[in-house]
Amino acid sequence: MSGRDTTNVTDTQYQGYSQDHPDHTDNGSAIGPAGTTSATGLTGPTGTTGPNDAWERVTNRMRQDIGEAAWRNWIKPLRVGRLEDGTLTLEASSNLARERVTSQYADRLRVISAAEFGSVKKIEVRVVSRAAPRMSQQKPATKPAGEALSAGLDPRYTFANFVVGKPNELAFAVARRTAESATVAFNPLFLYGGVGLGKTHLMHAIAWHIREQDPSRNVVYLSAEKFMYRFVQALRFRDTMSFKEQFRSVDVLMIDDVQFISGKDSTQEEFFHTFNALVEDGRQVIISADKSPTDLEGMEERLRSRLGWGMVADIHPADYELRLGILQAKAEQARLAVPDKVLEFLAHRISSNVRELEGALTRIAAHASLVGREISIDSAAELLSDLLRASSRQVSVDEIQKRVAAHYDVRVAEMFSARRARNIARPRQVAMYLAKTLTSLSYPEIGRQFGGRDHTTVMHAVRSIEGLVATDQGIAEDVSLLRSLLAN
Repeated sequence: MSGRDTTNVTDTQYQGYSQDHPDHTDNGSAIGPAGTTSATGLTGPTGTTGPNDAWERVTNRMRQDIGEAAWRNWIKPLRVGRLEDGTLTLEASSNLARERVTSQYADRLRVISAAEFGSVKKIEVRVVSRAAPRMSQQKPATKPAGEALSAGLDPRYTFANFVVGKPNELAFAVARRTAESATVAFNPLFLYGGVGLGKTHLMHAIAWHIREQDPSRNVVYLSAEKFMYRFVQALRFRDTMSFKEQFRSVDVLMIDDVQFISGKDSTQEEFFHTFNALVEDGRQVIISADKSPTDLEGMEERLRSRLGWGMVADIHPADYELRLGILQAKAEQARLAVPDKVLEFLAHRISSNVRELEGALTRIAAHASLVGREISIDSAAELLSDLLRASSRQVSVDEIQKRVAAHYDVRVAEMFSARRARNIARPRQVAMYLAKTLTSLSYPEIGRQFGGRDHTTVMHAVRSIEGLVATDQGIAEDVSLLRSLLAN
């Protein structure tokens, strides 16, 4: 059962290793768990030392050999089980720990344990459930674990409240099938579409349905940004084993806006291995993004390939019929008395995304309620003049990036890259500035479309270009020209 270690440890490397070895001196680093499990047949070679003392010396030697971080993650949590017929059985808290110890550290443990316990010819590692595992300090072991990890779910976002039309009918159908299936239907399920088209609504609806249908299933929903934050925290506190076990023990993992980790190599590496572990174990993975897997810039090729393995469903921008249906449904749910002509006016004039459409309806209803003014097309046009102007431009971030890249003679891919050369960074800042001034997107939303950059980076870019427009005639002319080109 023990795997060969890559360092090719041999028995001769530890010849003469015995109780008198200077490394056996107690250095105060005893592992707590070792003394908590009774062992059968565990004595030192002379019969004068207890099993706990012997195991402590084994772990101290391993600590010196493999380093502090590996020792803390993989050796320290082990417990001594029994020694019988030359086989020393150790107890681990998870399959992940058992596989890592067996494949990488079993040979070392066998050689050192033979010197301490006597005749040890083989190391076996078994998984044992514990009443209070180390992970319990961070998460409960039952269903609430998924809820503790998850971001909050909006109770409004259910299948019943999702308005279906031709642009989103495929995404809705596969989302519904995935939620209703007791087994893994599509793995992974990848939903993509522009901002405000309903991806997050469907993700929440899937999570709500699974939890209601089978409360025992451990469902974790969170944004890619939150996934990265938890990974960075695990690195900071040197607790990556806890992170791995948290995310690799769920039944359904749902990651929203996966494009956020574009350009984040370490996070992509961990997500790649988490993804593989869950899929190979038959667990459901559901992903959303603003682009299809093949179009995700800044993503490793192997990760893009994995994301496109299963079912890929896109959500197209809402057509007039769907926009009108959404407005009618929202008005009915909120019990708003809005004339049909006003709803038709909004559906015609606001075509960018569903969030803006719903926001417009909310503003109209609030104004009518607070001011007591009758809702009409004229009053709606006056109240929503800023939104209608922004919507009439119909400029996307993709269009801005392509136009700016062509103007400065750089590749569009540089808009997402980590390069900071001036001839790359300045066009990227101009594109961010135009995205902020010509679209209704927030700083975080713009950052996600520029390789998953932080919102503070976008804010800095906007301030920089604003200053240069006022002081640098060349930049001012570039921005003015690009504005006119995009307007037309």
